[in-house]
Amino acid sequence: MPRPNKLKRYAELGELPHVFEPDSKLLRSTDYAMKGKWNQDYFNNKAAITLELGCGKGEYTVGLGSRFPQRNFIGLDIKGARMWKGAKASLRDGLDNVAFLRIGIEFIDRVFSPDEVDEIWITFPDPQPKKAIKRLMSSYFLTLYQKILVDQGVVHLKTDSRLLHEYLLALLRQNRIEPELATADLYLLSGLEEIQTVKTFYEQSFLAQGKSITYIRFRLPKHVQLKEVIGFDSSDWDG
Repeated sequence: MPRPNKLKRYAELGELPHVFEPDSKLLRSTDYAMKGKWNQDYFNNKAAITLELGCGKGEYTVGLGSRFPQRNFIGLDIKGARMWKGAKASLRDGLDNVAFLRIGIEFIDRVFSPDEVDEIWITFPDPQPKKAIKRLMSSYFLTLYQKILVDQGVVHLKTDSRLLHEYLLALLRQNRIEPELATADLYLLSGLEEIQTVKTFYEQSFLAQGKSITYIRFRLPKHVQLKEVIGFDSSDWDG
């Protein structure tokens, strides 16, 4: 049973003007009313849209929204109690270029139209060591991202998991996609303030433990039929 504090946060989320909670049962068969209309009906501008998938507490959505007021940002997660923190922070800070969306990532093509999204951030997702298809960077999910991203839309992965880092590099090689930037230790590089300045709760914890943070940025071609990586042994890497 959810704790009282969680229930309070769930209830409060439903009252926030920049939080959207589509009915997942309806999304299985019907597109969301906001599909194709995020800039027109909510942001009231034509700025580029960035999604943070699996946003958790929304640190990247809020952090990037504050740093780049000329762009629009939407944090997406299924867990509302976590999202509440970022939603409250963005409201407190008056960030009218930030919104939050509470759905499963598998429904993103029901809530965004083709070419509606310019950029995707994924930070510290579950590496899913035993089930590659569940990884948010698997060919299954990248194919979903293709549906909503502009051609050559930018995708970022930031993680402490060498398994996920090496898996994505192998997947990109399999599909002949060259990463724009790939590093096994992000904080050894300079000139990357956008990537290094905003830190999630998990990232701060991992850095305090002395763990290396990996990072990959690449552009996703719109019409490439993506193939799953062959011959990648997840047992070679820790999760």
